Amino acid sequence: MSSVLSPKSNLNFSGVEGPILTIVMDGIGLASRNAANAVCSASTPTLDMLFTKYPTLKLKAHGTAVGLPSDEDMGNSEVGHNALGAGQVFSQGAKLVTQSIESEKMFASDTWTCLINNCKQNNSTLHFIGLFSDGNVHSHIDHLKAMISRAKTEGVATVRIHILLDGRDVGETSALDYVLPFEQFLAEQNGADFDARIASGGGRMKITMDRYEADWSMVERGWHTHVLGDSRQFCCAEKAINTLRDETHAIDQDLPPFVIAENGKPIGTVEDGDSVVFFNFRGDRAIEISRAFDDAEFTKFDLVRHPKVYYAGMLEYDGDLHIPGKYLVNPPEISNSMTEFLTLAKVRELAISETQKFGHVTYFWNGNRSGKFDESLETYIEVPSDVVPFEQRPWMKSAEITDRLIAELRAGKHKFYRCNFPNGDMVGHTGSFEATRIAIEALDLALARILPVIDELRGVALITADHGNADEMYELDKKTGEPKKGASGAYKAKTSHTLNPVPFIFYDNFYSDRYKVKTSGSFGLSNVAATTVNLLGYEAPSVWDESMVEF
Repeated sequence: MSSVLSPKSNLNFSGVEGPILTIVMDGIGLASRNAANAVCSASTPTLDMLFTKYPTLKLKAHGTAVGLPSDEDMGNSEVGHNALGAGQVFSQGAKLVTQSIESEKMFASDTWTCLINNCKQNNSTLHFIGLFSDGNVHSHIDHLKAMISRAKTEGVATVRIHILLDGRDVGETSALDYVLPFEQFLAEQNGADFDARIASGGGRMKITMDRYEADWSMVERGWHTHVLGDSRQFCCAEKAINTLRDETHAIDQDLPPFVIAENGKPIGTVEDGDSVVFFNFRGDRAIEISRAFDDAEFTKFDLVRHPKVYYAGMLEYDGDLHIPGKYLVNPPEISNSMTEFLTLAKVRELAISETQKFGHVTYFWNGNRSGKFDESLETYIEVPSDVVPFEQRPWMKSAEITDRLIAELRAGKHKFYRCNFPNGDMVGHTGSFEATRIAIEALDLALARILPVIDELRGVALITADHGNADEMYELDKKTGEPKKGASGAYKAKTSHTLNPVPFIFYDNFYSDRYKVKTSGSFGLSNVAATTVNLLGYEAPSVWDESMVEF
């Protein structure tokens, strides 16, 4: 425990009598009211009331405000929850990796040296697996290119790349915008002593990138594709993407898996003695495939064969469970978090969400920490998510989360509660405007049920989001701000996060005359921790970003 935190009572405010509840409306940003905004399109009497009657601030939830390299970088749920729980801004994955490559620190690491030497000593293949785009949320194609170039320089002879098509953090059908220039890049690298080629691929929501053990069959399909070469064969990635699009009409993230083959034989299966790098820097969708490679006792599905390889992740995706065992860049060291502070203050807290975002209100909120700071003070509740396409059940588990949260609030065992409703983000990623509108309405209904209970208990609700998504469901024209139309005359769907701010609503019917909400200044998600502990009756630690209230 850090001595920096040392909880001290706030002499100007003894704290809220009832519970404090933070509600994260995942993927709900603040944007102009137009045809692209599913939040504004939805029937949301509760949100409308909140925006009208209660103090609301706009928080930055992207770019440098959450530790990303620039303000052109979209926020995401992981860095958002890191900032919410940490009370500070830490440099995040993309920035850490870019800095490590530019300084060449990555290439001086023991892990990189072992990856390269393993290939040279065994005359084997160096494989790269990861999300293939410049979305900069899970990965960046420039990191991949830098590693391929470096591997050539250091004497590796054979490289195979296994591409996970994005269509989520970038345009939904933009895969060839990355594949074709990348093939040209490889052609320029290749020669008599170097052979680098795309070996397999598939949509990120179809194979490999499952998270929170929601659907291990995705990882199994990825294993069969990348490792075993057991998927439909094509002569090249371009042919595979065009054919699968024509047949399925799916967007990139949902395209079926494929392998590249010559004379009926896959060109890039993973064999004993190979080296493998999973080049995503974000951890949530990298843990399960890492376990499949690293765990000698793996039982989640039949691996068929388990090649003996030197495997490394871009970062350590789980610092407590040490997944994977080898990694190229050290993850951000997040210390002095809000949960650690509240534990020192002996404040009982509860975190709840469904599977899709359970790790966000626990692991990411607590600074990339799997375990609890104090088992006796912290309670985690996971509501199992349905394994169905989100647009087919856009309400997800909002009712079940609400049922359990209300029961826990009335039980009165905890002082601070936090929950995440994933609807706006997970359904927003599907690109279905109508499904997302329904998702927002389900969220609004949940709020309508929860807030009277907060009043009943003389508590306070702090309602916010971790980033935008549902607020911009179509690509916008930069000049007019209106949705773009495609050749068919229909709006062009957008499945990625947005650069919009998010709301922070003070729902307080009892104590608002005892403090003042700061209306001037620029705030982000990292200001939420200090605000919360102030309302709990404590001074905020000096290492945190400032509170949004004053007394």
